Amino acid sequence: MAMKKSNLQAEKPPVPAAPAADAEPLVPVEPATVTPEQLTELKERAARADENWERLLRTTADFDNFKKRAAREKQEAIKFANESLLQKLVPVLDNLDMALAAAQAASPEAGQSLQSGVNMIAQQLKAVLAEAGLEEVDATGKPFDPNLHEALSQQETADAPEGQVVQQLRKGYRLRERLLRPASVVVAKQPAA
Repeated sequence: MAMKKSNLQAEKPPVPAAPAADAEPLVPVEPATVTPEQLTELKERAARADENWERLLRTTADFDNFKKRAAREKQEAIKFANESLLQKLVPVLDNLDMALAAAQAASPEAGQSLQSGVNMIAQQLKAVLAEAGLEEVDATGKPFDPNLHEALSQQETADAPEGQVVQQLRKGYRLRERLLRPASVVVAKQPAA
């Protein structure tokens, strides 16, 4: 309400222009009289205008609070986005810790059992990552694709056509359709004649 009054006070009435020399003379006009019905209607309109102004202020404040809450929730969602993935990875980490402890206390003949346990942990980890959307990029024997592969070197060979991947040095990974890391590969090239 205070803002409304200050805006009205800030407005200045227009300054009348100086009458031109050949203009018609001004005729005095009597101020219009306001009937009691018109006065009541004006008061009702002013009350509705005040009510609408208060509603606008409350709505604006509610919207500002909503924007702040939405920004806070977004930051929190970003901060804890990986929570469910990490909850699935913790048991894998526990199993890996147990395997390492068993390796330190194991006798030499227990190596085969330890290797089998570590293989099971690796399969468990791959399953959790696949469930989260991680896919391996298998490049061996496929044509070189710069969108999926990173060529580290070329190898002369007559066993594979030029441009085909002959060796994968490091696996590549995709998260659904997005490439996380390209596969590092060696690409075939024709031997020099």
